[in-house]
Amino acid sequence: MNKFIAYCGIDCEKCEARIATVNNDNALREKVAKQWSELNQIEITPQMINCVGCKFDGSKTVFCDSICRIRPCAVENKFETCGSCNQMETCQKLAMITRDNKEAYNSLIKEK
Repeated sequence: MNKFIAYCGIDCEKCEARIATVNNDNALREKVAKQWSELNQIEITPQMINCVGCKFDGSKTVFCDSICRIRPCAVENKFETCGSCNQMETCQKLAMITRDNKEAYNSLIKEK
């Protein structure tokens, strides 16, 4: 089990928020904050872009810590990833990610 694969199937090692955090890259934080603000239709500031990964102790982005509904569901149900859930294919929370991210979906299928 790759601990960098988030509950939703996203590879945290490839996540620009984590990369910005690990490299202390403020320009990348600004880029991610702008993209995520537009994508989620809320204000996300560069200061909010600090994350070590979904499954790791430490900082999380505001999205992963407070907005995401997938992470708390998986934690509550004690799933390594949503690939362990028998409702994965019909879950509307998860579809927010997997509908447009085939790499995340494929990661979850591998985890089944």
